[in-house]
Amino acid sequence: MLSKNTLLTSIFSLGLVSILASCDGANSKTGKSSASTADSAKTNTVTEEKAVNPYQPIDSAKYFALHKELANGDTTGLWPVKNQPVPSPGAILPFKRVVVYYGNLYSKRMGALGEYAPKEMWRRLNAEVKRWEKADPKTPVQAGVHYIAVVAQGDGGKDGKYRFRMPDKQIDSALKIAKMHDGIVFLDIQVSLSTIQQELPLLEKYLKLPHVHLGIDPEFSMKTGHKPGSKIGTYDAEDINYCSNYLAKLVKEHHLPAKMLVIHRFTKGMVTNYKNIKLRPEVQIVMHMDGWGEPELKKGTYRHWIREQPVQFTGFKLFYKNDLKKAPNRLMTPEELLKLSPKPIYIQYQ
Repeated sequence: MLSKNTLLTSIFSLGLVSILASCDGANSKTGKSSASTADSAKTNTVTEEKAVNPYQPIDSAKYFALHKELANGDTTGLWPVKNQPVPSPGAILPFKRVVVYYGNLYSKRMGALGEYAPKEMWRRLNAEVKRWEKADPKTPVQAGVHYIAVVAQGDGGKDGKYRFRMPDKQIDSALKIAKMHDGIVFLDIQVSLSTIQQELPLLEKYLKLPHVHLGIDPEFSMKTGHKPGSKIGTYDAEDINYCSNYLAKLVKEHHLPAKMLVIHRFTKGMVTNYKNIKLRPEVQIVMHMDGWGEPELKKGTYRHWIREQPVQFTGFKLFYKNDLKKAPNRLMTPEELLKLSPKPIYIQYQ
């Protein structure tokens, strides 16, 4: 079974718990003629339509054709996923591949996002983007940052929930870093002994932004009451459906482009009752292979828990340090990942 470089190691080694505790339209002229009045009414109608639906509708034929390409010759009959809806306007997948850096700004050991200063981080991320564009020139790349906004920690805190909610100023910093290169943002939640129903609504003001999406981490969803890091946690389809329904409501109420929901996974038990996960036009679900190890081990995990339990889209994480620990001591390349069936359309570097 694949293990994962737990955030608790970073928190304990850096003393993070103690650190955190201290811590337009111009006015149109009114004419007297009926033609002028008609033109004005027409202009107002167009303006209202744009306000309601400012994004281009999805070309359904292209959408399903690209989905078939992502299946990459799959012979199991599982891919492409059947009976899925055409996404809402503004959907990114599968028209672009998403490539992101993951981490937290308080720690250099949680991922590349916090390890490097913003300019250096973007230099490195843009280098990865170029590698993907070279490997798959037909698929444009959308770069971004995947920021851990609710962090599992080793201290129970005042309420005994073993998680720390990042202050707004830190989340704002993540958004500013993304904006440097027109990147999108994923806010990730590790609930520990809290629940996704308690934590998700607290991020609503950010999720109302058109370029902000959501990630949830079952590893740190401790439904058994164990401390995070002592056992691998779990989410049920019911939890995932709660998230997608929440995001769908935001999309409809605020006329947003379709949202992405990324679910981390590297064991069978991390996601239960996957067949009950509901697909909605407003939300694109990515089941993300989150384990670390040598290439053959990672491919096996992807095959068993991502490919064989299809939901909608797939993702793949690469660890700059942990993936090098065992022979052949190297990162998998874009060319190798593009041979997988299905091809991952969301790529995360930690």
